[in-house]
Amino acid sequence: MSSVPDNLQYTAEHEWLDSGDPATVGITATAADALGDIVYVELPAVGDEIVAGAVIGEIESTKSVSELFSPVSGTVTEINGAVVDDPALVNSDPYGDGWLIKVTVTARGPLLSPAEYAATAGADGH
Repeated sequence: MSSVPDNLQYTAEHEWLDSGDPATVGITATAADALGDIVYVELPAVGDEIVAGAVIGEIESTKSVSELFSPVSGTVTEINGAVVDDPALVNSDPYGDGWLIKVTVTARGPLLSPAEYAATAGADGH
């Protein structure tokens, strides 16, 4: 089972959010493990306005295609070009080099604490 970092917040759809400004968004190790080998990532463009709970892109693996949901509303300030060029970074380092976008947050959607996410994802809380 994947560990759940204590310093992040999570969505029920397996995205994570840090408390930075701009905030960084990615998918959890639980999601990356479930997807398998990630081969393609589609992200919103810099300057796009995104809405909490809305689809903002997709992740494709050798097994399936999954939608990415935004944990927050705001403006995309940066996308991780390294992940676009090498989507396997999401598998190898989902909480580090495998981040997806940075957002200037105007509102947060419903977020889970690490313990709540671990309970719903069946992961180890630490």
